[in-house]
Amino acid sequence: QVRVVESGGESVQAGGSLRLSCVVSDVFIEHYDMSWYRQVDGKERELVAKVTPQGTTDYLDSVKGRFIISRDNAKNMIYLQMNGLKPEDTAVYYCNAYRIGWRGHNYWGQGTQVTVSS
Repeated sequence: QVRVVESGGESVQAGGSLRLSCVVSDVFIEHYDMSWYRQVDGKERELVAKVTPQGTTDYLDSVKGRFIISRDNAKNMIYLQMNGLKPEDTAVYYCNAYRIGWRGHNYWGQGTQVTVSS
């Protein structure tokens, strides 16, 4: 059974940095679009950053220049380096693995809480 496990979320002050990690088991992520999403209570989950198997990245406008997504296929892991954190970045951050064209190959973790205080 595929497992997706996030880690690295914690409480920090505005302007600080965090690095989130995500490890995936039982599939090879080299074939997957890997993404970080976030969600605040009462709001829809939003895509924060994505990295394709080819290494192409895409970011939510509000995090461009502050967040960096990366992947290590050998370790089956992705990361999200978050710099210049703002209170509005406070959310539960979820890791997602999605293989285009493969029905059912869409996996989510349980999330990790990031709290940024002003």
